[in-house]
Amino acid sequence: MLLVIDIGNSNIVMGTYAEKVLMKHWRISTDRQKTGDEYGMLINDLFRYQGISLQDVNDIIISSVVPPLVVPFTKMCERYFKITPLIVGPGIKTGIKLNYENPRAIGADRIVNVVGAFENYGGPLIVIDIGTATTFDVVSEVGDFLGGVIAPGIVAAADSLVSSTAKLPRIELVPPKSIICRNTITGMQAGIIYGYVGQIDAIVGRIRKEMGENWHAKVIATGGLAKMISSESKTIDKIDHFLTLSGLRVLYERNRI
Repeated sequence: MLLVIDIGNSNIVMGTYAEKVLMKHWRISTDRQKTGDEYGMLINDLFRYQGISLQDVNDIIISSVVPPLVVPFTKMCERYFKITPLIVGPGIKTGIKLNYENPRAIGADRIVNVVGAFENYGGPLIVIDIGTATTFDVVSEVGDFLGGVIAPGIVAAADSLVSSTAKLPRIELVPPKSIICRNTITGMQAGIIYGYVGQIDAIVGRIRKEMGENWHAKVIATGGLAKMISSESKTIDKIDHFLTLSGLRVLYERNRI
């Protein structure tokens, strides 16, 4: 059984694969203060709840955009699973061409998403990851990474609005029924959510315009808030909540000795 782990700024997403089938998956909060032992015990508890033993895992692959957690997770894997994990980073075989000024500067999560999206849907593609940051990655017909856009995430935008003002409260991010709002809460919800949807649709539109009228790309969204945003967006074609996990599985297969 393969264990895939994606360490994001806000959440850590994990899954177990038997061949190409995702068997179980979990999402936990990212905590930079936790030690490898604490994560090891937490994962052991999650496994036990699902009737899985640590010994059932034969291999592990990890991607991370939080550098301080790479070493604790590596040590955790070696101590609790007796496995040295494969880390997504420089030198890993991706199977795609990275058309970027400095390929080493591309976040591991973006590479993983592009690999998973092209494997599952072919190209061309625009892959949108709606997380702590929102990334737009452009994929060619043959799977090459052409570049993309990085924007602030919707939660970060909401937190910034609250922290920068004296009277605005924290709110639940749900779309209000009307764009013309009669109270502060729904007014904030409308501004943040519909403004964010407009940003996504506008950026996708600009990418399509730049690529040309004969370039017909599918738009694939992933991330914790993808479902809510997709329901309001005019440009998102499909949601894939497990895109990153799928990409990690593909990368493992391409690097397996």
